[in-house]
Amino acid sequence: MRFSRRLDMIGVYLFSALGQKVRELRAKGLDVISLGIGDPDNPTPDHIVLEMIRALIDPNDKDRHRYGSDWPSDVFPRAVAHYYRQRFGVDLDPQNEVLTLIGSKEGIAHIAFAFIDDGDVALVPAPGYPVYSTAAIMAGGEPYFMPLRPENSWLPNLEIIPEDVLKRAKLLWLNYPNNPTAAVAPLEFFERAVNFAMEHDLLLCHDAAYVDITYDGYIAPSVLQVPGAKECAVEFFSLSKPYNMTGWRIAAAVGNPQAIRALRTIKDNIDSGVMRPIQFAAAKALTSSQDCVREIVKIYQRRRDLVISAFRELGWDIEPPKGSLYVWARIPDGYGTSMEFASMLLYEAHVAVTPGCGYGEYGEGYFRISLTYPDELIEEAMRRIVRAIKRKSKKNKR
Repeated sequence: MRFSRRLDMIGVYLFSALGQKVRELRAKGLDVISLGIGDPDNPTPDHIVLEMIRALIDPNDKDRHRYGSDWPSDVFPRAVAHYYRQRFGVDLDPQNEVLTLIGSKEGIAHIAFAFIDDGDVALVPAPGYPVYSTAAIMAGGEPYFMPLRPENSWLPNLEIIPEDVLKRAKLLWLNYPNNPTAAVAPLEFFERAVNFAMEHDLLLCHDAAYVDITYDGYIAPSVLQVPGAKECAVEFFSLSKPYNMTGWRIAAAVGNPQAIRALRTIKDNIDSGVMRPIQFAAAKALTSSQDCVREIVKIYQRRRDLVISAFRELGWDIEPPKGSLYVWARIPDGYGTSMEFASMLLYEAHVAVTPGCGYGEYGEGYFRISLTYPDELIEEAMRRIVRAIKRKSKKNKR
């Protein structure tokens, strides 16, 4: 049996490896709290679930059981267009500028196959969501990592990308609010990025998975709010996080019609679309009252404040993030690498966090905590973390 070389190049998915370590310790009877994965713990709001049930049993929809791509409903693309008009003031053509995805991760992976040939480059933020780089590799290309640094507010410096790299580049990836750094980007940055993409003939791909998970009155923009952005940009909008719908697997790619058509061609040859009742339920989510999203955000903001308060008890100077489901923090001095720090918390505090090195070399020195766990678990996890670090500090002083 001979495997493809791609498997050697991409390795084991970060969160699969993390989950395996947690399972091994739990199998030994240890009470491990995982704060590693950004998967909402609260249920999908009732009105969305009820719409799913209605669509499942609707006797008038004779096609509800069929392939979602062969018998799609136009209700979801129209709902996405409605959402973008209401939320961002952006007009979209539901037929040509909106494409239904089986979750944004699928679209993010597949768009590389529509643009990347052997030797081509995808410009990828680092640290960043691993799929941006692995998709480029699987398509036969290579990622060029753009460092995100705190001194630049975790924004990439596009001007320092080498000219020889730009000549081979096809895609430019951005993601704000950001995973894992929780950074946000102003509309002015998107304006610069759009101009940069136009100048260098790039498709700008913006992963907007957390655009509605924002705090303290901050409202995140869409890249499509930039005048002319649809000439060079697509945005990946997901219902997973704002509506607690990760397992439903529905999202949309929106923007440049040529890119949307290319991605549709890839998908037509690979998958069979999203089940129709899920499309109806997602449309209900986007066109109904958004009070449920505001309530979900309140929960995450409360949890964010719990984490920040615990770190400040340790004397850490940490700024509360304005967006995303995460807190990104620098590991304290004296703990070696981010993996060594995460291992210490796992084996001494029985708390799993994500080491920054899992997002590449530019994530080294940091770790990520997810807010998608019940308040009481986060409170207990933070008590354990504080105790473990204080205990370690006392030992180091002896």
